[in-house]
Amino acid sequence: MRKAMSGALNHVKCRGSSYPGGPKRFAVPDDRVRWNDDFPEYKPIRYTAAPVAANPVWADPDISGDAKLNFNKIDGKIDRRSFSGIYEIVSGMPRNPVGRTGIVERGLLGKWGPNHAADPIVTRWKRDCSGAIVQNEGKGVLEFVSIQRKDTGEWAIPGGMVDAGEDVSLTLKREFSEEALSALDLPEDKKRAVESKLGELFHHGDKIYEGYVDDPRNTDNAWMETVAVNFHDETGETFGQFSLKAGDDAKDVCWKEISCELRLYASHLDFIQRVAKLRNAHF
Repeated sequence: MRKAMSGALNHVKCRGSSYPGGPKRFAVPDDRVRWNDDFPEYKPIRYTAAPVAANPVWADPDISGDAKLNFNKIDGKIDRRSFSGIYEIVSGMPRNPVGRTGIVERGLLGKWGPNHAADPIVTRWKRDCSGAIVQNEGKGVLEFVSIQRKDTGEWAIPGGMVDAGEDVSLTLKREFSEEALSALDLPEDKKRAVESKLGELFHHGDKIYEGYVDDPRNTDNAWMETVAVNFHDETGETFGQFSLKAGDDAKDVCWKEISCELRLYASHLDFIQRVAKLRNAHF
C-alpha cells in the first residue's frame, strides 16, 4: 500500500518566476497554491519543452489526441501511481496533488502525472589526519557524495529517473555509478572489484523519504516523486578505493560536509537533514 504524503510540503521551487529554460510562470501567491483556494483569475502558461514534444521513447504521448493512459495504476511497465495517493484527473489530465505551479502540460518532464526518481545518499564520517571522526557541537560530522548539475549549476544528490519496469534498488545503484564514480574507466579486474564493493554497500540502505519533490520542473500536470535512500559507509573503508568522477550529466562531483549551510537542488537539503538526524550527526 502506498503511503500518503505527510505534513505540509514546500511548494516553492516549482513556483519560481520562470520555468527552467522556458517561459515565465503565471504567478501563484502562497495563499492560492491549493486547488480549493479560490483563484478565478488563474491562467497558467502552456509549455512542453521541444525535446519532450518530439515524443522520444522515454516520454508519454500527447494526451490531447487519442492516447489513453491508465493513471493511478500500473500501466504496462510504467508505474503511474503516486505516493500521495489517488490524484485527480481533470479534463483528461492528471492534477498536481500539492497545488498550482503556473505552468500546465509537461514542461521538461516526460510523463504525465508522477515522474518517479531515486536518490542515493552515500555518506561517511569526516575524519581528521589521525583517522578520528571530526566533531562539531558534540556530534560527528558527516560527508555525502554530491554532484554539480550541468543544467542549473546547483549541487545535488546523484539521483535519476526510474526506467520503465526497473526496480528502484537498481536505479539507486545505477545512478550513483553513472554520475559519481569513474568505475567505467577502470581495467576490467578492478572494475569487478569496485562493483562488488558497491554491491555490498547498496545491499543495505535506510529509506529516508518517499513522496513528492518540490522540483523546479514540476507543472500542474506533471511532477517529480522520489525514493531517497541513505547508504552509509560507517568505517570509510568501502569508499577509500573509489575514485569520484563526474558522469555525463554532472559538471563536478565531490564529498560535501553536511550542515545547515548547504544550498542544494530541489528538496535535497531536506533529505540530507533527515540523514543527519538518522545518524545523530551534526547539522
